[in-house]
Amino acid sequence: MSEDWLWQTAAELGRGIGAGRIDPVALTDTYLAAIDGHADSARIYARTTPDRARAEAKAAAERARAGLRRSPLDGVPISWKDLYDSAGVATEGGSALLKGRVPERDARLLANATAAGLVCLGKTHLSELAFSGLGLNPVTATPPNANDPEAVPGGSSSGAAASVAFGLAAAGIGSDTGGSVRVPAAWNDLVGLKSSHGRLSLAGALPLCESFDTAGPLCRSVEDAALLLAALEGGRAPDLRGAAFRGTRLMVLTTGTMDALRDEPRAGFESAIDRLQAAGAEIEWREIPLVAEMLKLSPVLYATEAYGTWKETIEAAPDKMFPMILERFRGGAAFGGADFVAAWRDLRRYRAGWAREAAQYDAVIIPTTPNMPPNAARLMEDHSYYVTENLLTLSHTRIGNLLDLCGLTLPTGLPSAGVLFMAPPGQEERLLRIGAAAEAALA
Repeated sequence: MSEDWLWQTAAELGRGIGAGRIDPVALTDTYLAAIDGHADSARIYARTTPDRARAEAKAAAERARAGLRRSPLDGVPISWKDLYDSAGVATEGGSALLKGRVPERDARLLANATAAGLVCLGKTHLSELAFSGLGLNPVTATPPNANDPEAVPGGSSSGAAASVAFGLAAAGIGSDTGGSVRVPAAWNDLVGLKSSHGRLSLAGALPLCESFDTAGPLCRSVEDAALLLAALEGGRAPDLRGAAFRGTRLMVLTTGTMDALRDEPRAGFESAIDRLQAAGAEIEWREIPLVAEMLKLSPVLYATEAYGTWKETIEAAPDKMFPMILERFRGGAAFGGADFVAAWRDLRRYRAGWAREAAQYDAVIIPTTPNMPPNAARLMEDHSYYVTENLLTLSHTRIGNLLDLCGLTLPTGLPSAGVLFMAPPGQEERLLRIGAAAEAALA
């Protein structure tokens, strides 16, 4: 029976704990044993925290017996991307530049999750300093892809996705600056929630581009995403009961999302559209030209801020970095302060224009990625392939970051092909209800 726990949703595990069917200590020991016995666990977890996990599980078990559970997920074990500080345990951001960095206190989100009773299993690998959508990291480790052992898992929350997809955590907490929750979630057939910028605290999290950085869960269901959002911010989860598509208007954005779309993601997306329409969703396909102009701002907005944030650390020991990631950071040196300011002025104008264009729709939908997970060996050997695939991988998800939308990716049923729902900032509750209806339609 305990082996079955590894494949249940976080919500199902929480209900089992609440009903007395699952002991949090036995549950945590089951996950820790699975991690210890998994052939690729060292490629997924940068380090585990078994003493902390068992202590937290014991406390959760005592609360459950006393009828004093702190949240619906009290006692459920999850993983954390290795850019969230954890007291007394190294947080190294997937980079040799930060080797041996041990923070004194937990990141705010980890503290909030702990207060909600969630159990910390450990820290997962990621793309170096979170600056890649591929998940390839020869400096620390490249986690496996659940659908293709020769492919990358997606990044930068690569280990977070793998920990869930391989049954080594009930959920994983990642971060998303240009697609880093949604891409690995899609490529490993998971649900991934990108929160609105500023909704979840990033105090105690290593930054990439603070103007775009967000946090979010990778999990098995929309219900899990809702419960984890609540736990991370210390709030209440939205009620997803009765979610349906009656009167729901969805826009398929075609600008910047269809031209480079490859066969497998296209098939998954078109199949999803058919099922959403059959479930009652009203769907309109639209071009919005400002999106194409906005995407041209990406190099100056992302690389400039990322390099400005990490330049001193990087240039003190650039030989320690994966050359592909080093090149991406140094690309920010090509732009000046005036370029950066002008780009932000343009972006604010595009955001206002988008809000007018999209106001009549409940959500916008696109394929989560235009490509399938690339071959890891070829990425290491072929520089142009790496550059092309990395930019392509993030080309859809980045739209949501630039426009400051919240986003939810769901599996379509075709391996590594996700469908992405996007809503205005601060509308996670509405997005999650749409996601719950979509999840039922796509099941």
